[in-house]
Order: sequence, then structure tokens, then C-alpha cells
Amino acid sequence: QVHFMESGGASVEPGTSLTLSCTITGRSLFGQQWGWYRQGQGTARETVATEGAVWGASYLPSVEGRFTLRRDRAANTMFLYMTNLTAEDSGRYYCNGGTWSEGPQYSTWGQGTQVDVSP
Repeated sequence: QVHFMESGGASVEPGTSLTLSCTITGRSLFGQQWGWYRQGQGTARETVATEGAVWGASYLPSVEGRFTLRRDRAANTMFLYMTNLTAEDSGRYYCNGGTWSEGPQYSTWGQGTQVDVSP
């Protein structure tokens, strides 16, 4: 069974950078698409970024150019590099498999990691 462990969230000021990590067990990072998803307070979970060898990378328009998804296959860990953060980036971030068009692949979710951006 696949498991996800997210970390790296913090409370930061607008304009700063943050890197989130996701360690995956039970599945290899190789050979499929993976993604980061976030849920703000009172909002539905949305896809932030997906990336994989077959379909390449896709990003939510509001984070395009500021966020980058990278995978470390040796460590089976996925990262989300976030720069120039704004208040709209606040939310709980989760990782999962999936493509941009089909959304999250697995019904299992980790605890997520909280990002709060405020002055």
C-alpha cells in the first residue's frame, strides 16, 4: 500500500521561498505521474503541480514560474520548490500520484503540511 509523508510547511511572510518534501513508500517514483495538491480553509482540494516522465510537468496558472516540482528517485522523495509566496498560496499541501487531467490517483492521503503566508 502506498503511503505519503509530507513535510516542510511553515508560516512565512509574502515574497519568501519554501521547499516542501514528500517521502513515498510502497510505490516507486519511477514510471508514473506524481503531483502536489493543496486545500485552503473552506475550499476544495486543488491540483498545484504534476510531473512525470510521460506527460511532463503541469502547473496551476497562479503558481506557474514560481513553483517547481522535482523528484529524487534514489530517495523516492518528491519536492515542491516554492518562491515569491503570496497569501493565496496558503493551505495544506499534499502529495499523491496522478495526472493533471485525471487528478489524484490514490485514495490514500498523508497528513499534509501546512503553509501559511501572511505579513
